Parts: sequence; structure tokens; C-alpha cells
Amino acid sequence: MENPVLKTISSQCYLGEGPLWIADLGCFFWVDIEKGNLHRYHLTSEKLEIRHFPHYLAVVLKGQNGKLILGLDRKLVWYDWETEEIEKLCEVETNQPLHRFNDGKVDFKGRIWIGTLSTKFTEGAGSLYRIDSKLKPEVQLNNLTISNGMAWTEDQDTFYFIDTPTRKIQEFLFDPATGEIRFRRVAVEIPEDLGFPDGMCIDREGMLWVAHYGGSGVYRWNPQTGKLQDKIELPVPHVTSCCFGGENLDVMLITTAQENMTESDLKKYPQSGDVFLVKMEVGGFETNRACF
Repeated sequence: MENPVLKTISSQCYLGEGPLWIADLGCFFWVDIEKGNLHRYHLTSEKLEIRHFPHYLAVVLKGQNGKLILGLDRKLVWYDWETEEIEKLCEVETNQPLHRFNDGKVDFKGRIWIGTLSTKFTEGAGSLYRIDSKLKPEVQLNNLTISNGMAWTEDQDTFYFIDTPTRKIQEFLFDPATGEIRFRRVAVEIPEDLGFPDGMCIDREGMLWVAHYGGSGVYRWNPQTGKLQDKIELPVPHVTSCCFGGENLDVMLITTAQENMTESDLKKYPQSGDVFLVKMEVGGFETNRACF
């Protein structure tokens, strides 16, 4: 895609991640994991609001009764934007103080899928959890290093998952009734010169849009063939995640990061940490709401 950027939002995140569109509010949300900042951007008015939490803030998801669900360190909490009240829901890996949540998504039945990692990035230290209305986290995958991007096909039969250092997008058979997954194959292997796969979303044609950390863009991969189809080129190296939003779900919001960059890198790429809005030719899907 040539010159695809519709708008740049100057958020200057250290580690921007976890973009989310909530249609009822007409707002995009995203987090700065390291700074503990939650961003809310109203698409029509272009108003940006920021709330701070003294934690690693890994993820923002859509909960019941107008509440947000946040991943703070290793806890999931309800958060009410209007009252700023926080209510704990559950916690994982309480015996691992160096661990935190990373990327998370909600499936069609409202179950939350969320991964963990060690803040020391210890190989194999992380896991992927499934959390339903009973609020008892259940491990679905373990021996992960940087649990990251997730997406489901429209027919709900297939689940895609990224453990970033492997440079692979894994494909699993998915049972929508039980939430069980079974490894099927590696759908996409990312060449080294394209950076590392990070956050991910799926479009209406079943193609995967993957943010490439160190790859200066969001890449469109065909999971059936494993072939690269398109790229949104961005003026920053560390692209972290993406999601569809807007009235017609054809605007993509893309998060980026400043981490692992020197002062000279930041002078060369001053928009690192900003958020980019891109008008897309193919749209995505409505965000799922958690069942709690």
C-alpha cells in the first residue's frame, strides 16, 4: 500500500499495544504496557484521553455492562471509565512476580484468551490461558516465550496464534462450543529480514494482518498458502499491533513502540510510539464482548 496513512495520533508510547474498537462508544482504545497508560480516542471528535495505572497494563478488552476489562500485571480487572472504579476478577501465576500478561482477545462465546511472559523474556516461561465466566484461568498452551497475536476465522473452526520469537503463525482446530484447540500446522513462517510477528487481526477475506516488530509495517499474510500479499509501510521500525474499527470496520488502527531504540534511532524515526490510522480496502469484524 502506498501512502496509506489517514491520520497519525501523537501518543509517543514506549510500548503501544492492544488496540481495541468499541462501536457503541465510537472509540478506539490502546495501551502503553510499560508506562501503564490507557488511551481512548474518539474517532469523530478526534479527542484523545489518557488514564494512568501504576502497573504493567497489557491489554484492554470489552466487558459486560459497559465496563472495560484490563490486564494489570497478572490480574484481570473490571474498569469503569466513568467512575474509575476497579474490581479484581482473577489472577494467574501468583508465584511468578517477574511475569505479566501480554496480548489478549475475546472469542465468539465471550471467553478471554490471554498470554503471559517473563519480563526477563525467559524462553518457555509463558503460557496461554482461556478464562470463561467461572473466572478460573485454564492453561491452553505452555512453554511460550512471548505469547502474542491471536485471531479466529469467521466460521469459528480455526484459531491462529503467534509466539513471537518462533517467527511462526500457528494454526489450530478450534471447537467453538468447548473452546478446545488442537494444533494443526504452521500456517505462516516469517523470514528473518521482515522482523518479528507481534499483534494480529483477521479481515473479511480470511487474510491475517500482522504487525511486524522490527519490520516497519503491517503485513497481510494468506494463511492458506503462507504467502505475503500486501504491506502497510510505516515510518517507524517497531510496529506492535493492529485492529479494525470505524463505522464500516474498514479503518485500521496500528500501534508502535519506542523500546529497544537508541537516541539516534528516535531522531531518525520520531513517530515511533505513535498510532496510525489507515483506510482499508477490505474490512474486519466487530469486537467480541467478554461474557463477564
